[in-house]
Amino acid sequence: MSAGKRSAGLLLFRTTGTGGGRGVEVLIGHMGGPFWAGREAAAWSVPKGEYGPDEEPAAAARREFEEELGVPVPDGVWLPLGESRQRSGKTVTVWAVEADLDVVSVVPGTFTMEWPRGSGVQQEFPEMDRFAWCTPEQAAELLIVGQRVFVKRLRAQVRGEAAASPEA
Repeated sequence: MSAGKRSAGLLLFRTTGTGGGRGVEVLIGHMGGPFWAGREAAAWSVPKGEYGPDEEPAAAARREFEEELGVPVPDGVWLPLGESRQRSGKTVTVWAVEADLDVVSVVPGTFTMEWPRGSGVQQEFPEMDRFAWCTPEQAAELLIVGQRVFVKRLRAQVRGEAAASPEA
């Protein structure tokens, strides 16, 4: 019996405002390739990727961040946001890092696939075709459903509240 697919990722965040008006923004990416082209709602993701049994989740999160954004992981404390099981059955583990990254500096990694399907033609596409800083409310509309919980958990930590249950 297999353990199922696992992914790990990093959710960059930055705080906004001061005092009681303190908020947070998160950096998410629009998934690249023809399947996601023209879609917005539930077509964005935390920069993340799969890893195998011989790789630690944190190492995979670092590797995938660097591959998908083409920049090093910013220095900072990694805040664990736990795991979430996506509809596909994949389990995703995410950490948050506070940093302010200029999306202009991003150089997305690419993947190759046959497109159009059945054509025999191989084409290259960006893993993520654009990145944006979003409020939690914006992210709730844009992120795929299985990843929205990470923004809720981050928001709870930034507000100084008890973190939501990993199963939430």
